[in-house]
Amino acid sequence: MAGAAANVNERIAGLMPYQPGKPAEELARESGIKDIVKLASNENPRGPGPGVRSAIERAAGELSRYPDGSGYRLKRALARQLGVDEERITLGNGSNDVLELAARVALSPGAEGIVDEHCFVVYPLAIVGAHGKLVVAPSKDWGHDLDAMLERVTAATRIVFIANPNNPTGTWTSRTDLERFLSALPARVWVVLDEAYREYVSAPGYPDGIQLQAKHPNLIATRTFSKIHGLAGLRIGYSVSSAEFADLMNRIRQPFNTSSLALAAAEAALQDAEFVASSKAMNDAGMAQLEAGLERLGVPHIPSIGNFVTMRCGRGAASIYEALLARGVIVRPVANYGMAEHLRVSIGLPAENERFLSALGAVL
Repeated sequence: MAGAAANVNERIAGLMPYQPGKPAEELARESGIKDIVKLASNENPRGPGPGVRSAIERAAGELSRYPDGSGYRLKRALARQLGVDEERITLGNGSNDVLELAARVALSPGAEGIVDEHCFVVYPLAIVGAHGKLVVAPSKDWGHDLDAMLERVTAATRIVFIANPNNPTGTWTSRTDLERFLSALPARVWVVLDEAYREYVSAPGYPDGIQLQAKHPNLIATRTFSKIHGLAGLRIGYSVSSAEFADLMNRIRQPFNTSSLALAAAEAALQDAEFVASSKAMNDAGMAQLEAGLERLGVPHIPSIGNFVTMRCGRGAASIYEALLARGVIVRPVANYGMAEHLRVSIGLPAENERFLSALGAVL
């Protein structure tokens, strides 16, 4: 590089950009297939509930106005539901936004951030983008090896990212193991606990990151409305942390980083407990449907407590992915997660799950 092009963060050039699931519209353009099933991005296939749709329609009348930059109403609703002070909440353009804000607050050039070998790819992007040094701990049984993470803590460590459950593997960390990890970790190290899929979980011993903050103030819990609430297209998420850390994140948070529609939709979504419960019940049934189908086809998979399953397809994973595309079924390659022999499939509607299983059977 020469001239101005040399004055960049050199480590960014070594990063792989985030690869989203293939849009159905793109496959339709490329293939001419009209009946497409997208099971690639861990979305709620039901979409948002009726109360949320009504809230969006009402908010659409004020689109010429800037949104409330403080997110006052949503913060108040979240604080009431979660039992926390509003000052501990930071809103983001999806939880990805608050993940990046946390990295920018915690890291400076030369400081280290620790992630899992098969972590959500946004974590390395956030660490390197904040001029931090990326430290990768090996996985254990496709899940977080907290002991391996502890072994990699140095005087330069500033932040650790843990997804619970993890994407793309669906594995999870118990409360006992998480508390043991937090107790052994230096209090100066921030821990981001990404709980994007927590509403789908019913596993005994699953921890609540917000409850653990009373004993571990260096813990930051991030959550989202993109998954079970069906608001992926509006991009709205949040974190709960100590008031001090939230204040720092809000100092660097972009003004109006959440839209009027997203704020109104998220507030309405919090009020619809029945929609969340029925979405979880449908996901539980869909998980059983996919697991039984994969077993019938002889395709091994990683046990998951999210709204997706990652299956092992061997060296032919890429060709299986392409063959499924040719049948109008979009799943997710996860080679960029260090899992070249796997594909991830989201839980869809019952008919969509059956369409996937039928297509996979034909491909195999």
